[in-house]
Amino acid sequence: MNVIIIDDESRARNVLKTLLKEECAGITTILEASNLLDGVALIKNKQPKIVFLDVEMPQHSGLEILDFFKNEPINFQIIFTTAYSKYAIEAFRLSAIDYLMKPIDIEDLKLALQKAKDAIKEENINHKLQNLEKAFQQLSLNKIALEIPKGIIFASHDEILFFEADGVYTKVHLNDGKSQLICKTLKHFTDQLKDKPLFYKPHRSYLINLKFMKEVVKKDGLHVIMQNKKTIPIARDRKDAFLQMINTSFN
Repeated sequence: MNVIIIDDESRARNVLKTLLKEECAGITTILEASNLLDGVALIKNKQPKIVFLDVEMPQHSGLEILDFFKNEPINFQIIFTTAYSKYAIEAFRLSAIDYLMKPIDIEDLKLALQKAKDAIKEENINHKLQNLEKAFQQLSLNKIALEIPKGIIFASHDEILFFEADGVYTKVHLNDGKSQLICKTLKHFTDQLKDKPLFYKPHRSYLINLKFMKEVVKKDGLHVIMQNKKTIPIARDRKDAFLQMINTSFN
């Protein structure tokens, strides 16, 4: 049986490759790719039975694999490898897609392989992936994905105090007192939340959750004091619109 490992981390590929060689009988060839594009090319060329696919990779997420097989069936089984949060794992369960949590446990690996072998003849992986995509879309209605080095946190909108620009990064301040530095620009989050009236951009460096405003002060300009006592400036050209929004929304 041929398998392909698609993961941008060489260490993760090596660990999984070692486990497969030492503990899993019946696998004849193990191929590797460090990104989704190379992985898709390898899949189409080598026709593997099973693909171990990392969820979060630079440029293309493993979840985008359907985009590369729009006019042809996926005739191989996918086992996602992921460091996702519990919310994302629930999406995998609802969609009946198999997954392995990192670091990978050998017994979980053996069980996933056996399930994949049993399912190879079902040929319904496209349908499962579509269900998974819908499940993630449902998650995004009330949560936002925050990509951290160890994986992805799905934070509820009600958990976010404000976003703060930090160069090409964004610092996300949460209501539990913690903050996360995310490798995305503030514009990424502004665009993502543009249809959510709960979030407002009072300044080019901030996107705030109106729910967590504590006070508006007029001193050396207009400022908002957030629940965590952080003072955030209101840009001069947004002062009138901000005051009008406050008067309309809270009166």
